[in-house]
Amino acid sequence: MKPVVSFGEIMLRLAPPGFERFLQSPQFVATFGGGEANVAVALGGFGYPARYVTVLPPGNPISDAFIGEMRRFGVDTSQIVRGKGRFGIYFVEPGANQRPSKVVYDREFSSISLAKPGDIDWNKAFDGAGWFHVTGITPAISQSSAELALEAARAAHGLGLTVSCDLNYRKNLWKWGKKAHEVMPELFSLTGVGIANEEDCQMTLGIEAGVDVHSGKLEREQYRILTDKVLAAYPNLKALAITLRESKSASHNGWSACLNNRSQFLLSRHYEITHIVDRVGGGDCFAAGLIYGMLTEPDHQAALEFAVAASCLKHSIPGDFNRFTAAEVHALVKGGGSGRVQR
Repeated sequence: MKPVVSFGEIMLRLAPPGFERFLQSPQFVATFGGGEANVAVALGGFGYPARYVTVLPPGNPISDAFIGEMRRFGVDTSQIVRGKGRFGIYFVEPGANQRPSKVVYDREFSSISLAKPGDIDWNKAFDGAGWFHVTGITPAISQSSAELALEAARAAHGLGLTVSCDLNYRKNLWKWGKKAHEVMPELFSLTGVGIANEEDCQMTLGIEAGVDVHSGKLEREQYRILTDKVLAAYPNLKALAITLRESKSASHNGWSACLNNRSQFLLSRHYEITHIVDRVGGGDCFAAGLIYGMLTEPDHQAALEFAVAASCLKHSIPGDFNRFTAAEVHALVKGGGSGRVQR
């Protein structure tokens, strides 16, 4: 199996205990989190070789602790580069019921935001690999990190790797001068497998979904139209997956996805997630599940079902990282979602 390489920024994640508000108790629970690292960890948990590439500050014990954590999950960290800057931080206050989750970023002047084209040897980073995953988060951080992400995608595409991109629009990050729709289309043009939700398509590609992204209701036929529009605009794109989240409250979401591979429009099983523990990282687990499924499952329907089930399970785990095996995901796909004690 050829490794999947992902590239992006890792941050220290600081969250209040349980479902408390920020500093309701004078403490934070510290873990690590970041979209592309979450994908690598999930793939490692599924038993697929994963390599994570980023830029970290040198001589920093937090950097060292992160590398140790990734190795514990079986992720190859050999191509991580050390560079000037700081270790980024983000704060998350998990929502409950009608109270939404909140995220506060503290990542200005982080090592990845200061990194620029030429800082990473992509021939070495992609050595022996078969797949490259990137998101729309990294280009949002700074102009130089946007240029670096584009350099990575060009190198991966030129070497014949499958490039996947999760558009991941983050309005609170696009502050450096250009808008997402001015940057992301060039990156997406190099993509073979795209992942998005309806808002991502509108805000990063300028392609209207024809649905109300805040209504909490799904109009599935509109997603067929939306995916057809995106595929028509990006001829290199072989498949586009759209996650379908029905947000009834912070604690209760309907969850499913669709995939258009130019020959079929596929819909997944629908899950009612009624007691969400932590939805942060759920989309990254979907991306990892889709990559894993496309590389190991017999067809795209099976790959889609694996991805949706993996993400569904992630909603039950606190923290960014997935902690389920492929066997546990397959058990849910086969109908093992009763929650009965296993003994």
